[in-house]
Amino acid sequence: MSHAFRVVIPARYASTRLPGKPLRNLLGKSMLQHVYEAASQCGARQVVIATDDDRIEVAAKGFDAEVCMTSPEHASGTDRLAEVVAKLGWPDDDIVVNVQGDEPLMPPALIDQVASDLADCPEASISTIATPMVAAGEFFDSNVVKVVTDRAGFALYFSRASIPWDRDLLHDGVKALPIGIVPLRHIGIYAYRVAYLHRYAQMRACPLEQAEHLEQLRALWYGERIHVAEASQRPGPGVDTEEDLVIAEQLLHAKLNGSS
Repeated sequence: MSHAFRVVIPARYASTRLPGKPLRNLLGKSMLQHVYEAASQCGARQVVIATDDDRIEVAAKGFDAEVCMTSPEHASGTDRLAEVVAKLGWPDDDIVVNVQGDEPLMPPALIDQVASDLADCPEASISTIATPMVAAGEFFDSNVVKVVTDRAGFALYFSRASIPWDRDLLHDGVKALPIGIVPLRHIGIYAYRVAYLHRYAQMRACPLEQAEHLEQLRALWYGERIHVAEASQRPGPGVDTEEDLVIAEQLLHAKLNGSS
């Protein structure tokens, strides 16, 4: 079932590990253009790039994207989204998908999936996706965010730690996947209700969010519900370093050759 929704792509020029990241070249186009073109292939009725940098605005308008200029003071992409929905006056019951500007390999189907999932879960403020873990290495990797849900698929907690922890198995330095429970790797794409984004703009950061450096914990702290669905397909990797950029270019090249 299809549902009307919009997409916002937050894009910052400043990046500690990869300066100018959204405008870095991938196969003759900026990374941001690859993200925008992928988002334009999903079922969204509107795709907006949100930035605080004139260079990104000029580049985005160069490939005919709609741009919303926002404050440079935002601490997160979600804060930037909250300003966009307020500026553009979108209705409270609209659904907005946040697609990161450093995800050139995000499949359009996953954008559609999170929007549809939120539309089908009226009790949720946010929807997101996860994939089952198949290797112990990622389960113990603090750079991999894990999520535990209840039986209806609503998030109980997100963490960089290895959760759920199998106490009887994981002792004396044993490193293995839990038995009888499939651990889930969180994928950082979200659909929000506009009304929630208005509330989020008034929420202070919480201790859990500050400890884990995971802003979705702010929503749980304040009693919001997040629905987590299993991703219909695995997304490609995001880009944070020069090495990631090389990998993304290779994967994009393979993808384009495969579809030609």
